[in-house]
Formats: sequence, C-alpha cells, structure tokens
Amino acid sequence: MPIDPVALTADLVRCPSVTPAEGGALVLLEKVLTEGGFTCTRVDRGGIANLFARWGRQGANRTFGFNGHTDVVPLGDEAAWTMPPFGGEIKDGFLYGRGATDMKSGVAAFAAAAIDFVAETPPDGAVVLAITGDEEADALDGTTALLDWMTANNEAMSVCLVGEPTCPSVMGEAMKIGRRGAMTAFFTVTGVQGHAAYPHSAKNPMPAMARLMDVLSSRALDQGTEHFDPSSLQVLTIDTGNPATNVIPSQTRATVNIRFNDQHRSASLTAWMQEEADKVAAAFDVKIEMRLKISGESFVTPPGELSDLVGCAVGAETGRKPELSTAGGTSDARFVKDHCPVVEFGLVGKTMHQVDERVEVAQIGQLKAIYTRILTDYFS
Repeated sequence: MPIDPVALTADLVRCPSVTPAEGGALVLLEKVLTEGGFTCTRVDRGGIANLFARWGRQGANRTFGFNGHTDVVPLGDEAAWTMPPFGGEIKDGFLYGRGATDMKSGVAAFAAAAIDFVAETPPDGAVVLAITGDEEADALDGTTALLDWMTANNEAMSVCLVGEPTCPSVMGEAMKIGRRGAMTAFFTVTGVQGHAAYPHSAKNPMPAMARLMDVLSSRALDQGTEHFDPSSLQVLTIDTGNPATNVIPSQTRATVNIRFNDQHRSASLTAWMQEEADKVAAAFDVKIEMRLKISGESFVTPPGELSDLVGCAVGAETGRKPELSTAGGTSDARFVKDHCPVVEFGLVGKTMHQVDERVEVAQIGQLKAIYTRILTDYFS
C-alpha cells in the first residue's frame, strides 16, 4: 500500500515540535521508516533529537541523501489562528498547521517517495534521510551532529537534496543551488556620561555610532556575481535607552546584518567593519566593541549533473523549468555542502512562519511525485 504523504504530513503537524522540542515527530518518522525497511538511528546531541535512516548497504557505490527538519518556529499569537495550529486539519484544499509548509510536508513527501521507491524498484545503491530537530534554532546540534556522526561511522551521501520550500508563488518555479552567507555584528560604543549643558565634560557615544552606521550602510559591497544578487548590509537597531532630556548617555548599541554573496567571506567583512570601527573610535575618542555571530558562509553548487537531475524531474511533473536561485535566508544546506554536492527543492513557501501556515494539499502529492522521479532517474 503506497504511503500517503498528505496523511503523513498531517500526522507530523500534529506533533508539537516547536524548536527545540521533539514533540513526537521524529518518533513517528522513525516508526514509519523502520516499517518501510530503513535502518534508523537516533543521533541526539546537546538535548536535540536527530534521526539518521538508511535503506541499502552501508558504503554503497552511490547513496542519495535527503536532509530536512521537523522542528518548527513558535506559533506567535495563537489567538490569531483560525485553525488549530497543531491540528493538521484540511479546509478548502489546504492542510493547516505550524510546519505544514516549513517543512513537514517536504519531509513527509520524501519519506513517502523513498519508502515506496525502494519497495517497488530496489535500487543498486542506498537512500539516506538525515532529519534534524534543530534547524529553526541555533543549528548547533542538528544537521552538524548528523554529519559528525556520519563521518565517525563511515556513512556518506554521494549527493543530497534539501527539502526546504523553494518556490515563491508557483510549484516548480525555483530551486536553490546555493545560499548567501549571513552574519550579524553587534556594536557597543562607550563614551563618558555627563550633563547635556556641559558637553565638554562628557564624551557622547551617539554621534560616533551614527557615523559608524552611516559608513557601513552607505558602502555598496558589490554589484552581484554570476549566481548571486548584490550583497546587503542592513542596520537593524540602534538602542540607547536614555529617558532623560538633560543627560548625555555613556553607551549606545547597534546591530547590523549582512547577507553576502560568494565575492566575500565573513573574515574579510569582519576585517572591514573592524577597520571602520577603529577609525570612528579614534575620530570621536570613544571605545567601540564589536561582537559577531556567523550564521554561514556563502556557497554555490555549480550547475551541472545534480541540478540537471532535479530540474528535469521538476519540469516533467510541473511543466516548468525551475530557476536556479540563491535567494532567501540560510538553510542547513550550508552544512551539507562540506559533505557532498547539495541542492534544494520544495514546495511553495508563501505562508511559512505565518499565522495560519498552510500547504495546498495537491502540492504535497505533486512533491512526492517529483521526489520519486528524482530517485528513479538518479538510480536508473
């Protein structure tokens, strides 16, 4: 009996796996995959639940891998939901619930495709699913834990497909062959507090911060590259918290976020920001500290055999040739890219992370068909 990806999606949505809670999602998935002939191993680390599942021989000459996650973002204003956020209910052709789009439907579609595929046409090779419960949070003990475990246990994927939603509006319109890098810089400017009427007795950190934010945000980092749009630096906040009208504050803070293409590395951008901060600190005689969070480096899987494989399957099932995109935020593909070639394809992501997140039911079946064709073509 073929696995119904819609029913499996609904069952996964009913698992309240708000990151980092497992919520029963990986327990359910392990049961379904084990019954489908996969050997499953829990690879939990740091309180995060992860699942590795393989059908076929370890060390097979070719292994097709899939990476996804079952953790979901928080609900937001639960009172604003018109459908139960963990109900997995279907209304007017849509399946509702947190994670319905991002990305329990993708996980369900590939699991259903893989189980049916290996049962009907056992391939000469192996199929692997590496599913994490830590994609929506810090991603420190999720896919990285799975990849570390795989290295230690002589498990490997020849290629990998990540099932994140990749289509902005219409099924089949885009796939990801890379991602921009992402980093956040936190600046603290410290001066000397004083009376606003006696500025000579103080050192105001505010003009220094304003100058630094202007210098950083005014620079055009690049004009884009072959596969990427221009890099972008955005000032997210400037915070001083000074309620007084007659006090020069001693300190102010700001945060900037950079999404950068393959013309840059986080190290070079860090050096540039530090250089500008040092110049401003000297000019205003204040102290400037910078703290960083590096979410990932930019990367691209050059168009070729893997993107052609996925693109042809998408075209055959949707009638559309997917655009090769690198837009959007980060995904766990940024970790997989150090293990093997990786691309991403999933369904339409218009409602991900929103109130009343939902997925068109027909798209789940269509995604299973696409994934089945990818597996068939890969092993043929």
